Amino acid sequence: MKLEQFGWSDFFAGQCAGGVAARVASACREQFVVWTEAGEIDAEPAGALRHGSPLWPVVGDWVMLRQDGPVIERVLERRTTLSRKQPGPGPSEQVLAANVDVLFIVSGLDRDYNPRRLERYLVVARASGARPLIVLNKADLAGELGFDLDELVKQTRKLAGEATVLPLSAVADRGFETLVAKLAPGETAAMIGSSGVGKSTLLNRLLGIERQQTRAVRQADDRGRHTTTRRELFSMPGGWLLIDMPGLREVQLWAGEDDVNAGFEEIRELAAACRFRNCKHAGEPGCAVADAGLDEARLANYRKMRRELDYLDRRSDPELDRQVRAKWKVIHKAARRDRKRDW
Repeated sequence: MKLEQFGWSDFFAGQCAGGVAARVASACREQFVVWTEAGEIDAEPAGALRHGSPLWPVVGDWVMLRQDGPVIERVLERRTTLSRKQPGPGPSEQVLAANVDVLFIVSGLDRDYNPRRLERYLVVARASGARPLIVLNKADLAGELGFDLDELVKQTRKLAGEATVLPLSAVADRGFETLVAKLAPGETAAMIGSSGVGKSTLLNRLLGIERQQTRAVRQADDRGRHTTTRRELFSMPGGWLLIDMPGLREVQLWAGEDDVNAGFEEIRELAAACRFRNCKHAGEPGCAVADAGLDEARLANYRKMRRELDYLDRRSDPELDRQVRAKWKVIHKAARRDRKRDW
């Protein structure tokens, strides 16, 4: 096979200097499966990569192997990077996948559907550089669950902005032609979403074979069970590629302020009329956003994501973190002093 079938382009060719080019198809700790023109092989990282490289190979990466063996010496610069904040304390990045052109944000139209979660995934997609596409799976359940499918799609498109919204059914094989038409040969898509939304079933339908194991959601709450246990790259019949990923329990942002604002255009436009340029839209006097009658749940979600970004900024900049802590220390001292006076 030719590298172009795996997504190779001039962007990566310009970084190629000796060695054998390969694409990471799956990764588990320090064991990797890579695709080369000679076929699929197992590879391991070189010592210099393990101890001195700022980039660690993830699924979707293009890497250079040694000429004389399956050892990864270098990770090529990424066109796009799908990341989240590493779960737990500390401002560290977890790269989920690399060189993704289209991100399928999959939501099940059962109890999984959550507009606030979709808003968060859209920020993640924009920060990655991939084109977001919202997949509303389980559209066949509309009648059974008693909701208006057309109205729900309309509401989703309103919050999605320029992102495409596609209702489909993996069980009924409905909507797949439209989905496949969004991908060109050589492009790479990835699926992101909670457990139980039907990602594995979608993959099986797109492949035309039962490749991934599937499990039913819990009847009590429609919550999913983890069936996909690792990130893996698949070659699709149409000549494009798809990265399947385990369901995410949490998606903390690894993004910038512009990525958040792009998903809340109405808030960004209103903010231009706020009295203070650094207005947080959380009760400041003269705030044009708080008085505009916006959807309170959507506005609260925006504020929450902005707080996450502020936290990341502080933890990544020790001096800024010190200044903020000092400011709040003064505020708390003043508050305690005032309480004593009232007493």
